[in-house]
Amino acid sequence: MSRKKTKPIVAVVGRPNVGKSTLFNALAGENISIVKDTPGITRDRIYADITWLDMNFTLIDTGGIEPESKDIILSQMREQAQIAIDTADVILFMVDVKQGLTDADAKVADMLRRSQKPVVLAVNKADDFNKYMADIYEFYNLGIGEPFPISSVNKLGFGELLDEVAAHFDREAAEEEDDDRIKVAIVGKPNVGKSSIINRLIGERRVIVSDIAGTTRDAIDTEVVHNGKEYVFIDTAGLRRKSKVKEDLERYMIIRTVAAVERADIVVLVIDATEGVTEQDAKIAGIAHDRGKATIIAVNKWDAVEKNNKTVNEYTQKIRQILSFMAYAEILFISAATGQRLNKLYDTIDIVNENHSMRVATGVLNEIMAEAVAMQQPPTDKGKRLRLYYITQAAVKPPTFVIFVNDKELMHFSYTRYLENQIRETFGFRGTPFKFIIRERKESR
Repeated sequence: MSRKKTKPIVAVVGRPNVGKSTLFNALAGENISIVKDTPGITRDRIYADITWLDMNFTLIDTGGIEPESKDIILSQMREQAQIAIDTADVILFMVDVKQGLTDADAKVADMLRRSQKPVVLAVNKADDFNKYMADIYEFYNLGIGEPFPISSVNKLGFGELLDEVAAHFDREAAEEEDDDRIKVAIVGKPNVGKSSIINRLIGERRVIVSDIAGTTRDAIDTEVVHNGKEYVFIDTAGLRRKSKVKEDLERYMIIRTVAAVERADIVVLVIDATEGVTEQDAKIAGIAHDRGKATIIAVNKWDAVEKNNKTVNEYTQKIRQILSFMAYAEILFISAATGQRLNKLYDTIDIVNENHSMRVATGVLNEIMAEAVAMQQPPTDKGKRLRLYYITQAAVKPPTFVIFVNDKELMHFSYTRYLENQIRETFGFRGTPFKFIIRERKESR
């Protein structure tokens, strides 16, 4: 049975100019993964994967606030705090020792305290701890507990701060008990029909939305038994925020998506057939791809599209073109309104789930590699040729392969892609991304 590790999510909340992005960049360092052809998402740096000592977690920046007036700052901070409360395992509340304790800090601290979520208080810009000690103590008045002095610019105090953050991680959950239910996140832009699909799949009308402004509680995970198999649908719907700013809404949606995708094995990306694939769809797809999740693209509202015998092909090509970085994804044309092909979704989820956790014997992999090398010579550079010694599969979910070579620099992206295609040709692996780890081994005599 597989033990699934879920990565904790830490969200940063704070007023403008307290140094959130400086902390973000200092912690993310160079390991922010910008996949060559994954669009948009990683460049916006809304989230980053952080490794600190033996811990891995996802750090989320809940948003930039445009300081117009004190009222707007407070309302936007409350919005940020709500996002953090909805999505994070631990909230990092950041204040500025030089500006001191402000009214907005106190009001947001109140809200965070009531949420019952673990909150860690970071007092930034303390470039000299001794000098600022008295000012740091003032933040005990927020009633959140011990203030941790840091300096994002000088990278001071990070150790104690992150130790405190990690102390709140649920180590048991990180090593989640054997849970063989298939976890499926239904993601996509607002109003593409995510809730309707879930309602159809579970065959009952569920009320997700409470129409009180600002109360977007996360829809609960829905457990379904279909043909004797258990599934958990993780819903990112229920997005009924009346946000004036499109960027805020988009940011909120991306944070919600990261949180849902993190917990899932399989992602169903819902696209509106009447709108076509948009840049925002590509961003959401990028999150699933970055996270190594198996992906199904469900083109919803297919009943509303004028069709001829070429429509499916043309539409498929368009998706493949815009989402070129996930050529492996399965595509289904469905309609939540009429129920068209929705039963195929379960079958596709099963197939994709098997592929996501498929293992290939080392002997077979090395045969495929030897044949591939014979068909297409590895690249050379300045007279030195890449040599591939050995390949083995190190992990599943996603299938992860380690290749031993004589020189990592020579292993071009395109040759890795070529090997990937050879493995896929033999075994299919439809719906799942691959991960390759290239290791160097000195030439043996």
